[in-house]
Amino acid sequence: MRAYQVPVFNYVLRIVGDRALAEDLTQEVFLRVFQGLPRFSHNAKFTTWLFQVTKNRVLDELRAHERRPRATVDIEDIPPLEVLDAPFERLEAIDAVWRAVEGLSVDLKMALLLRDVVGLSYTEIADSLEVTLATVKWRIYKAREDVQIALAREGIHLYGESEAAPAAPAPV
Repeated sequence: MRAYQVPVFNYVLRIVGDRALAEDLTQEVFLRVFQGLPRFSHNAKFTTWLFQVTKNRVLDELRAHERRPRATVDIEDIPPLEVLDAPFERLEAIDAVWRAVEGLSVDLKMALLLRDVVGLSYTEIADSLEVTLATVKWRIYKAREDVQIALAREGIHLYGESEAAPAAPAPV
């Protein structure tokens, strides 16, 4: 539990956007994992199974949440990631990235977070989300593309992009 508590919590928090709910869901995930250990197939990778349990619990909660009356969560209420000694512009860019991720569909968000935050392989993500490898690759590609588009709308360009690439000089 100690090894995976933080990655599971961060993953759940970024999907549900509520710290208290993420704490509760993380506890429930580990309770389900503990209860399911006798049925765990040692042929599977533990992290794959762990994030499969996590995904299922989060989706159950999201479905239940859709049936309840809606209470809006302001993006300002989501705790920012702590970054020490980062320039203000970098902090703004990080906040913009998380806002863009927040705007993704659940399917895209889950795949992207499992890859870029948790660090699972594409195969592990496919197993965890119970989808094909091609689906995982497409979801991650689409999520990254959508995040870049959202950032570009805010005037933020990744990877040192400028507004327009300079034209190549004409041959002499």
